[in-house]
Amino acid sequence: MSKYDWQDPNDPVDDEEIIYVSKSELKRDSQEMQQLADDILALSPVNLAKLPLDDELDKAIQVAVKIRNKPAAFRRQINFIGKLLRHRDAEPIQMAMAKVKNQHLLVNQHFHQLETLRDRIIEQGDTAINEAVSAYPQLERSKLRQLARQAKKEQQKEQSPKSARQIFQYLKESIPQED
Repeated sequence: MSKYDWQDPNDPVDDEEIIYVSKSELKRDSQEMQQLADDILALSPVNLAKLPLDDELDKAIQVAVKIRNKPAAFRRQINFIGKLLRHRDAEPIQMAMAKVKNQHLLVNQHFHQLETLRDRIIEQGDTAINEAVSAYPQLERSKLRQLARQAKKEQQKEQSPKSARQIFQYLKESIPQED
């Protein structure tokens, strides 16, 4: 086919569809990766180790950590990390970041669940203890009964809630947090 041959514009070229990306969409993607780079550099070393980073990206992040006290160089390094992220599949890194950010929320939620269970055990006694033991077979019924009786007595005498704290500790040690 020569350059003078007519081709129907509705016919796909080589069965490939050309996807056009606007300049503003490219800019939004670039800014999103820059923000991801900022978020990554804000992590502690322990949480940073949880991210699925390749060697090149890991080295760039280590350089940025070293030059953090030089603002211009640090900003350039963040821009470089953003560029590296744009040329990679950033979704696994974003998923890991979300998990790291929500980790403290999960811990708080777990503690609230344990506190609620402890309060029910103290208030309802054997009924709540039986439900807890059936839900979590690793719990010892006799230990919970003894601590619940002591906690109830402490409440009635308006003493410090030593046994209630012991129940919470026992529940925290026995019931694992779900990921």
